[in-house]
Amino acid sequence: ELKSAPVLLATMLAGTPAISFLGSIGAALTLKARRGGLLLALLVLPLYVPTLIFGISAVDAAALASDSFWPSFAILVALSLGSAVLGPIAAAAAVRFQIQ
Repeated sequence: ELKSAPVLLATMLAGTPAISFLGSIGAALTLKARRGGLLLALLVLPLYVPTLIFGISAVDAAALASDSFWPSFAILVALSLGSAVLGPIAAAAAVRFQIQ
């Protein structure tokens, strides 16, 4: 419906940093791997699942009721903030480990 479109945009804006930073960690971990693409998928896809679940549940809740999307949206924002804080640190540590 049209009333869930702003919530969809907000969840996409809130979930994109989590997906990006988790992908950067996976890319740093598979830097020197021969089959890096397959290993990257095995490492990162399970980490994407909570972000996708909370994004979908927020949009679904907005389509069904008015204010019940806030808990799922808050968890999605927390996932993005956590990955924004820990992502660069973990990626830098992985790159440092790959260089040695």
